[in-house]
Amino acid sequence: MRDGTPARTIYLAEYKPPAFLVDTVSLDVDIHPGGTVVRSQLAMRRNPARDDAPADCVLDGEGLQLDAIALDGASLSPERYSHDASSLTIRDVPEAFTLSVTVTIQPEANTALEGLYVSRGMYCTQCEAEGFRHITFFPDRPDVLSRFTTTVRADRARYPVLLSNGNKVAEGEDGDRHWVTWEDPFAKPCYLFALVAGDLAFIEDEYVTCSDRTVTLRLYAEGRDLDKLGHAMDSLKHAMDWDERVYGREYDLDIYMIVAVSHFNMGAMENKGLNIFNTSCVLAHPDTTTDLGYQRVESVVAHEYFHNWSGNRVTCRDWFQLSLKEGFTVYRDQEFSADMNSRAVKRVEDVDMLRTIQFAEDAGPMAHPVRPDQYQKIDNFYTVTIYEKGAELVRMQANLLGPRAFRRATDQYFDRFDGQAATCDDFVDCVEEQAGMDMSVFRRWYHQAGTPQLTVTDRYENGEYVLEVSQKTPATPGQPEKAPVMIPLALALIDGSGELMVLNDAGDRETVLIIDQARQVFRFRLPEKPVPSLLRNASAPVQLSYAYSHEQLAALVAHDTDGYCRWDAVQRLYLSALDALLEDQAPDQVTRPLVPVLEQVLARAGEDPAATALLLELPSEKSLAERYTPVQPDRLFEARLALARSLGVALAQPLVRVFKDHRVREAYSPNATQAGQRALSHAALTWLVAAEGADVSGWLDDLYHGADNMTDRLMALKLSLFHGLPVAQAMLEDMASRWGDEDLVMDQWFAAQAAVPGEGAASRAAALLEDARFDWASPNRVRAVVGTLVNRNLSGFHAASGDGYQVFGQALARLDQLNPQVAARVAGAAAILPRLEDGRQALLRGVLDGIKADGCSDNLDEVLGRILGT
Repeated sequence: MRDGTPARTIYLAEYKPPAFLVDTVSLDVDIHPGGTVVRSQLAMRRNPARDDAPADCVLDGEGLQLDAIALDGASLSPERYSHDASSLTIRDVPEAFTLSVTVTIQPEANTALEGLYVSRGMYCTQCEAEGFRHITFFPDRPDVLSRFTTTVRADRARYPVLLSNGNKVAEGEDGDRHWVTWEDPFAKPCYLFALVAGDLAFIEDEYVTCSDRTVTLRLYAEGRDLDKLGHAMDSLKHAMDWDERVYGREYDLDIYMIVAVSHFNMGAMENKGLNIFNTSCVLAHPDTTTDLGYQRVESVVAHEYFHNWSGNRVTCRDWFQLSLKEGFTVYRDQEFSADMNSRAVKRVEDVDMLRTIQFAEDAGPMAHPVRPDQYQKIDNFYTVTIYEKGAELVRMQANLLGPRAFRRATDQYFDRFDGQAATCDDFVDCVEEQAGMDMSVFRRWYHQAGTPQLTVTDRYENGEYVLEVSQKTPATPGQPEKAPVMIPLALALIDGSGELMVLNDAGDRETVLIIDQARQVFRFRLPEKPVPSLLRNASAPVQLSYAYSHEQLAALVAHDTDGYCRWDAVQRLYLSALDALLEDQAPDQVTRPLVPVLEQVLARAGEDPAATALLLELPSEKSLAERYTPVQPDRLFEARLALARSLGVALAQPLVRVFKDHRVREAYSPNATQAGQRALSHAALTWLVAAEGADVSGWLDDLYHGADNMTDRLMALKLSLFHGLPVAQAMLEDMASRWGDEDLVMDQWFAAQAAVPGEGAASRAAALLEDARFDWASPNRVRAVVGTLVNRNLSGFHAASGDGYQVFGQALARLDQLNPQVAARVAGAAAILPRLEDGRQALLRGVLDGIKADGCSDNLDEVLGRILGT
C-alpha cells in the first residue's frame, strides 16, 4: 500500500467460476534487451458454468505497455476497451471470440523476479502464483486451463537456447536472430507457463517409461556448472521410476527439462515440461555442496517431478486450495526420500522441522488454516502450514487407509480430476469413498488453524491399564473456538524387560486409537504397568502432553523400536535439563542423570550413525523460544551452551571415540552411509568443542584442511566461528580465496558468519550487507545473511541493545523496494513479537511500526499488519 490504498482482501466464500474460458493460447515472445514484445492470441468463450457472466471481459495485467488490441482480427477502437494499472477490460464481447494483444515489457528492470526477468544474462520466468499477468493480459487464475503454443525469438549469438513448455515443434533463423516454437498438448493454468532464453549448456540422458516410451531428460546450466548436474539427473530418474511403481504415474511428454537459475524467489517451479530451479536445489558437487545440500537436491528434484500429476495434470481450483497440490506433493517427496535413504531418520528430520517452525507459526499471529479462508497477497501463503502441515494431513489419511486403499484413493483422484482444477474436499472425498467411513471430523483439520494439544494420563489398577486422552486446539486469530478433530494416536506399550506388549486378542503389539472427541478413555488388560510409547512415527501433528518420568524416558531411549519416539524421549530429557539450568541449578548436577542414558546411546552409535547423530542434537534456540514466555533469547542461548559444555565434559571419552571412529576416510560420496557417519562424527565434535578440550583447534584445523568435501570444511568453519577460535579467520580467507566465484559456496560463507551469536551479531551482519560480494538482487544471498540472522541466531537478532532490530528494519525497507515477496517472507521472523519480554517487544515494535508508517508493498504490509495486530 505504498500509495496509501489498502490491498483488497480475497475471500474463499466469494469464489465464482471464471466468467470466460481460454481454450488455446498462442504466444510470440520477441526478446530485445530494453523492450521485449509479447504478442498473444487467446481463443476465448463464455463459461457455461456461469449464469451471471458479465457482458465485458476483464483480464489481469500489471506493468504492461499496451501496443495493440484486436477482436476477431479487427482492431478495437478506444471506446471498446479500457486499461488501468492492473487490468484490461473489453466491452460487449460475443459468446466466443479471438482476442489478440501486443504488449511491451521490461524484463531487465524486473527485480521482483515474477513474470519474465533476467538472471545473470539469462531470460527466465516465474509465474506462480500471479506472475503471468506481468507477461501479457490474461485471466490469471488457476481454474482457467488452456493449451499453449509458444514461439520465442532472440539474438542467435547471445541467446542460443530458447525453451518453453511442451515439445519442440518448429524452429528457424531470421538473419542474426532465431526462433523456436514449443507446443504443450496438455491444458494448464497460466501459472505453469515457462520460458528461458540464454547461453546455456546441458547434460542429456533418457528414461524409458513403464509403457516403453523413451523420454529425453535434459538439464541446463551455465557451462561452468555442467559437472554439478549429475546428482540431479540421477535423482530425476529415481523419482520417475518411484512414481511409476508407487503411484502408477507415467511421464506424458517427449522431453523433461530443468534449468538452473541463480536469482529465484523460491526453491524450484514445476512448470509443465520445463522446471526452473534455484541453483541451490539442482547443482551439487563435493567441493561446493554439503550432504544436506545433496539431500535437498534429491528431494526438490523429486518434488517438482511429482507435481506433473499432483499439481499439473490435476491442479487447484483457486489459491485457497494451494495445499491440495503442495501438501500432497510434499508427502510424496518425503516418502520418496525415506525410500531412498533412512526412513526413520527422514521422519525425525521432517517432524523436527514441523515442531520447530510450523508449530510456532500455528501459535503466533501468522497462524492460518491449511485451507485459508481469506488473503490479500497469495504469495504470503507459501508457508510451512500449507506445505508441511498439509503433508501431515495427507499422511494421516494414508495411514488411516493403509497402502493399498490409499493407492486406490489416489488412482481415483487422478482419474476423476485429470485435466481439471480440484479442491481439498475433492481429495478427501476420494479418501472417504475408499475408507468407507465418515471423514467430516477429519475435514476440520483443513479449516481450523492451530496445533491441537493432546493430553494423556494413565493409571494401572487390578490388571487394567487405563488411558484417558483429551484434546483441545488453542484459539488463533479469527478462530476463538475450535471443535475436536480426528487424531490417529499410534501407540505401543513397553514392559519392564523392554519388550512391546500384546495389546489384544489378535496379538497386535502396536495399535492406532482414533481420537475424535474432546475426551476419550481406552482400556487394556495387561499383566503389569507399561511405559507408553505414544504418537509413534509422529502419527499426527499435535503437541503431546504426558507426564513422563526420567526413568520412563530412559526406558524409551533404551528399548523403543520407534525412531521418532526414541528421539522425542531424548528431546524431553534435554528440555528437562534446560528447565533446571534456567532455574539456576548447577550444570554438573543437571546433567548427571543424563549421562548414563547418553552413554548407552553412544555405545550403540554404530547401529545407525545417522539416527544417533539426531539423538545428540540439542533442541534449537528457535524451538526453545516456543517453550518459554516471555522469551529471553540470551538466557536460552547461555543455558543451551552450558548444557552442551557440561555434556561434552562428562562424555568426553566416548565422544572422542565416536568422533574418531566415524571419521570417513574413503573418497567422498553423498550416499546415506557416508552421510550418516559424517553427521555422527560432527555431532560428537560439536559437544567436544563446546567442552573446550585442548585438542579442539587441532581437530578443527585438520577437519578443514584434510577434507575432500564441503560438508567437513563447513562444519569446521562453523564451529570455529561459533566459539571464536583463532583458526576461524584463516578458514574464512581460504574459502573465499578458493571458491569466491562459486555463489553457492559464498552463500554458505556469508551464512556461517551471520550465525555467530552474541552482542556483535548485528554489527557483523551490517558489515556483511556492505561487503562488495553481497548482492541485494539475489534472494539466496539475502537469505544467507538476513534470513540467518533473524531465524538462526536468536541471541544475536534479539540482543538487548536492539541493534539486531535496526539492521533487520533497514534490510527490510531496502529489500521491499526490490523484491516484496522475499521481504515479506523474511519479515515473518518478527512473528515472535507478542512473546518477547516488554523491553525487546517495544524495540522491535518500534522498528516495524516505522516501516509500515513509511509505506511498503502490499506483501510486506499484510505480514506486518498481522504481526502488529493492525
